[in-house]
Amino acid sequence: PTNANVLIYGESGTGKELIAHAIHYNSPRRDRRFVKVSCAALSQNLIETELFGHEKGSFTGAYTRRKGRFEVADGGTLFLDEVGEIPPEVQVKLLRVLQEHEFERVGGTETIKVDVRIISATNKDLWEEVRQGRFREDLFYRLNVVPIFVPPLRERKEDIPLLAKEFLKKYSLEMNKKIKKISKKAMELLMDYDWPGNVRELENTIERAVVFAKGEVITPDVLNLDHSPISGDGGRRTGTFNSSKSLYEREKSLISEVLEEANWNLARAARILQISRTTLYSKINKYGLRRPD
Repeated sequence: PTNANVLIYGESGTGKELIAHAIHYNSPRRDRRFVKVSCAALSQNLIETELFGHEKGSFTGAYTRRKGRFEVADGGTLFLDEVGEIPPEVQVKLLRVLQEHEFERVGGTETIKVDVRIISATNKDLWEEVRQGRFREDLFYRLNVVPIFVPPLRERKEDIPLLAKEFLKKYSLEMNKKIKKISKKAMELLMDYDWPGNVRELENTIERAVVFAKGEVITPDVLNLDHSPISGDGGRRTGTFNSSKSLYEREKSLISEVLEEANWNLARAARILQISRTTLYSKINKYGLRRPD
C-alpha cells in the first residue's frame, strides 16, 4: 500500500473509476472518504468552488460558507475524473495543494491544511497537453507519480465473460428476475463485438438484455449490439415494417414497457432506450404516461 498520487489513463468507459475505488479501498485510507469530482462537467468558476469551497458573500449567490471537495476528503482520497479538463487558472491552485497541502477558500483568507491523496483519470494524452501548453508540466509530474494504463475492452476480450456474468447477476437481482445464464451464441456475439463504449457499454447492454429477456437465458435477440430500435416484444426490428400499429403506438408501447420493467427508474429506462433523460421526460409527457399507484 502507498499514498502516492495515481494517474489512470484510458478511453471513456474503460472502468477508470472502478480502478480508483479499488486503489482507495486497498490503501491505508480505506476507512476515510472517497470523494469524486467530475472535472469535465464543471465550468472554471464552478470547478474552483467545487474543489476549494467558498466563503459567504464571495460571489453573487454565495449565501453561506461552503466546504470544497478537498476539505470533505481530508484524510481520504480525492478522485479527479477527466483531470485534463481543469483550466490553467485552477491548475495553479491545485499544484499548490499538492506541494504545500494548503489552500484558501474562494473569497477567503484563512489558510486550510489538508491531507488528501489524489487519484486522477484522463482519456487524453496528458503529455501532449503539456507539450501544447494546455496543462502545466509541474502539475503533470505531481499527478503522474504512479501511472496506470487501462486498455480498451476490445484489447482484453478475455475479461468479457466474467464482466458480463457479474452484470447479469447484478441486474437480475435488482429487477427480481431469475435469469441464470447467457447462451453460448449470445456470448459469442459479445466476444465478437468491438465495444467502442468499453465496459460502460457492456454493462448497459446486459442491463437492457435483462429488461427484455423473457426466460431464464439471455439470447442473441435481446442483445441489440447493432443499436437498432428494440421492438415491444424485446426483439430487434428488421428492415421490413408491417404492422397494424402506427409508429406513435409502437413507440408509446415500447416506452411504457421499458418504464414498467425498470420500475419507473428514469435513469435506467433512458439508458435502455439509448436516449437522454430529457428526451424521455418529453416522451412521457407526449404520450401521457403515468406511473401506476
